[in-house]
Amino acid sequence: MPSLDDRTDFENADKGFVGTASRARIEEASGRVVWDLDAYAFLDDECPATANPSLWRQSQLTAKHGLYQVADGIYQVRGFDLSNISFIEADTGVIVVDPLLSVECAAAALELYREHRGDRPVTAVIYSHSHADHFGGVRGVIPEGTKIPIIAPAGFLEHAVAENVYAGTAMNRRSIFMYGAELPRDATGQIGAGLGPTTSTGTISLIEPTLSITETGQEELVDGVRIVFQLTPGTEAPAEMNFHLPDRRALCMAENATHNLHNVLTLRGALVRDPRVWARYLTEAIEMFAADSDVLFASHHWPTWGTRELTGFLSEQRDLYAYIHDQTLRMLNQGRTGTEIAELIQMPPALERAWHTHGYYGSVSHNVKAVYQRYMGWFDGNPAHLWELPPEESARKHVEFMGGADSVVPKARAAFEAGETRWAAQVLNYVVFADPGNTEARELLAQVYDELGHGSENGTWRNFYLQGAAELRGHKPANTLDTSSPDVLMALSVEQIVDSLAIRVDGPRAWDTRLTIDCNFTDLKDEVRLSLANGVLTQTRAHDGTPADLTLTLTKHQLLHLVATGDLGDLHADGDHQALTTLIGLLDAPDRDFDIVTP
Repeated sequence: MPSLDDRTDFENADKGFVGTASRARIEEASGRVVWDLDAYAFLDDECPATANPSLWRQSQLTAKHGLYQVADGIYQVRGFDLSNISFIEADTGVIVVDPLLSVECAAAALELYREHRGDRPVTAVIYSHSHADHFGGVRGVIPEGTKIPIIAPAGFLEHAVAENVYAGTAMNRRSIFMYGAELPRDATGQIGAGLGPTTSTGTISLIEPTLSITETGQEELVDGVRIVFQLTPGTEAPAEMNFHLPDRRALCMAENATHNLHNVLTLRGALVRDPRVWARYLTEAIEMFAADSDVLFASHHWPTWGTRELTGFLSEQRDLYAYIHDQTLRMLNQGRTGTEIAELIQMPPALERAWHTHGYYGSVSHNVKAVYQRYMGWFDGNPAHLWELPPEESARKHVEFMGGADSVVPKARAAFEAGETRWAAQVLNYVVFADPGNTEARELLAQVYDELGHGSENGTWRNFYLQGAAELRGHKPANTLDTSSPDVLMALSVEQIVDSLAIRVDGPRAWDTRLTIDCNFTDLKDEVRLSLANGVLTQTRAHDGTPADLTLTLTKHQLLHLVATGDLGDLHADGDHQALTTLIGLLDAPDRDFDIVTP
């Protein structure tokens, strides 16, 4: 563990401070607060017993907010959302990099920048990658109707909309746990997420890119600024890129190298990332850009100054992901399971001594399990785990075998008091799933989760534990984050819209239903046939010419309205209107509020 007396990161996080907003609260049009700059003022105090000192330190750093100068003509607003927004001053205006998650926060950040740097027009936007906290606020920096270059890595739009729609409901529900956005901001509650304070809760927008970066080394002149790009697909996002400003000797690492260990598999859910290629792209960045850079900045955290320092930083970040990957594979091939490897792995002392390698956001434990999952899947090879009982039934039988809840709860309490918190959580979870109405077990499990959360160095683990405790106590929040905003939905292709319908078909109820619907899109000059059979909704542009049950003439916007409402309205429809009613009636509605810590 590095020394808590080392103040280098604090000096770097404060370096270049220009000023912050005079109004602490950022509000949407209705007056609802979507971000509060003063919410983390309590972090100015000494670390209490209810927080891990290392996470408290990280949270103090990420809570700093305001406008900062990174280099000549490069500025960042930090602490206005989970992520940073960067401003690169150009010939006729300013290039905006990664306009935060919310329109309201991005607009406030731009206002702060202009307050100190003048009313420069936004002349281009760069999306470094396909996660919503790097594009969602774009309409807060681009006035309606403005036509400027919007630059993104190849595949950006497909991945940005697919992630937020296909599994968006489940991801958003789990995001409540991961980011702790509904927890109180205090020393016993949410103190940060490691990568930043938490997610804002404003309006998410999206404007489609106008220029795709398709290869590493691609150079673009953007409002007089020379930018060289490095594509890094499959790292922190499926579509991501770093870029270098050779005339400013500045390197932007997107979210591929930040001041913590990142996620190989994020706890909210996502496709498993590839730490092997992640490490290789970091090596490539060192080889391409490090010697020609004086400062490294990213879309989270604070910059690193100095060629030697940023090269060392990138090298240690590279070794971090490579070590976790290679050692997991080494032990995997010795027959160890993911859970076993997570307990056995030891990180090199040189990496442990660096603050930026610590697991404030990702963790060594769950990243090891993610690497195992990437190569081996969910099954560890033990036949006993091949066909286990589902959680609720398994819990009832476990509790019965252990002598019933009246026997288990006192033993769990004793284990908790003896410091065996992980075991107490495991057995109390059985009791709660066997009998969710057992108030004694629920409260004791909540206390166990409090203890585990307060001791965690990882911000997302802390939030998961504390949100779990809150929900066991009956404080189940409304799901405030909805990444499937109108802008995101309009960016879906017709194929993706139909895919989003197909995953909602209630298969068993649809087994015996056969229907076809032709959709003729007047705006896209496209024709698609939808066919339902065997509980599967398929789409094709080529068919045998047999007439459909129903033919619709419409636009993509009308299709989205139809999917949302089930109402034909004034659409031109030929054939059996009941076909559409039948299809809509076979769709399940996603549950935005499903249970997690109870059955």
